[in-house]
Amino acid sequence: MSAAAPKKMGLPMATMLVAGNMIGTGVFLLPANLATVGSISSFGWIIATAGAVALGLVFARLGQIDPQPGGPYAYARDAFGPYIGFVSNYAYWFGNWIGNVAIALVVTGYLAHLVPALTPLLPRMAFTLLVIWGLSLANARGARWIGALETGTLLLALIPILFIAIAGWWWFDGSLFRAGWNVSGLGEGAAISRSASIALWAFMGVESAAVSAEVIERPRRNIPLATLGGLALAAGIYIACSLVIMGMLPMGELRDSSAPFAEAAQVMVGPWGAVAISLCAVFKSFGALGGWMLLVGQSAKAAAEDGLFPRVFCRTNRHGMPGAGLMIVAALMSALLLVTASPTLSHQFDQLTNIAVLLTIIPYLFSAGALMWSSLAREERGGARWLAMLAGGGAILYCLYALLGAEPQLLAYATVAMLFSAALYPFFMHRMREVAAARAAARGTGNAGVR
Repeated sequence: MSAAAPKKMGLPMATMLVAGNMIGTGVFLLPANLATVGSISSFGWIIATAGAVALGLVFARLGQIDPQPGGPYAYARDAFGPYIGFVSNYAYWFGNWIGNVAIALVVTGYLAHLVPALTPLLPRMAFTLLVIWGLSLANARGARWIGALETGTLLLALIPILFIAIAGWWWFDGSLFRAGWNVSGLGEGAAISRSASIALWAFMGVESAAVSAEVIERPRRNIPLATLGGLALAAGIYIACSLVIMGMLPMGELRDSSAPFAEAAQVMVGPWGAVAISLCAVFKSFGALGGWMLLVGQSAKAAAEDGLFPRVFCRTNRHGMPGAGLMIVAALMSALLLVTASPTLSHQFDQLTNIAVLLTIIPYLFSAGALMWSSLAREERGGARWLAMLAGGGAILYCLYALLGAEPQLLAYATVAMLFSAALYPFFMHRMREVAAARAAARGTGNAGVR
């Protein structure tokens, strides 16, 4: 008897996957990150949102033209060849699991408001490890389960988030907002650029539906709709929440906060509000981490099936999930958590998110270029070609702008990490050719060449 086909996500779940991954990765701690720049970051939000719309259009169109497992990796591979595909997956994979450690810290940071025993360093590390391994095991049980978790936790979290985004303006203090206008020590142009780079973290996940094409029903229809719908929902929530909180808390206090939403809720309605927000933040971040682990597993699986990643990452369990690869990622996340341990949670979160953003920009750049190349190769005309050129060009300009706003030391680290990928690529070339030859033989073409 053959095994039942794994259940896939429909449009509502795919939309919640996109919105949930974006909202869950930034909304609960991002105001503290932006507070290192100041309320001048409101201009950074305008730039970041415009760039995110361009990226959203890139992935929506690519998903409509040719939905493929692996998303950015697959698009870069098809447009520019296996080496660029390898580099794209290398950066995306590392960037995502590094960012996942930051999400796990959000779970612990907000839960510490309810359980103060988790505040010291050692209990915080121990509980975060428990979160990482628990969700890794849950992810191995199937994509539909993770889609349901994302949907439920996002709907739960939207209640208090929307409450602060809307009602928080009654507690908004314009003098606080102006007093913390630019606390970065940089010129205004550099401060805006820095905040736009930080805000890119908020929109990481816009490619979630494209990466998960293999586990989404009717991908040509649902990927574009889920991408743009999820982006619109997340952008509105992000901008409203970040700006209102900067007028409710002093910038110095906000900068060092490990739970800015809980502190804002306490200003509004007292201690019980902080408790409610903390609970919702824990559940939402828990769901978002599950969704991001799904993306890491699917991206690595697609590359491994092409021979461009260790083959252990494409071995699936009875639920159709790359279980062994997920466990390897959990081990790496655990090691990074311990290596970057910091007495201040917000500082550790800031370090991890900045590194993750820089690495993820690389596959975003390749995906934007892939859309432009695809439009030219398909000889599109009229509106379709103009959309491809505008979306791809806008996304490339925004990614480059975000790189310019990054901290020089972190940018240097990311550059070294990307150069290291060139030394790794030769180890995968032989297996890549074997896979290509096997596929060519299966098609009966006898053409085993690779680009």
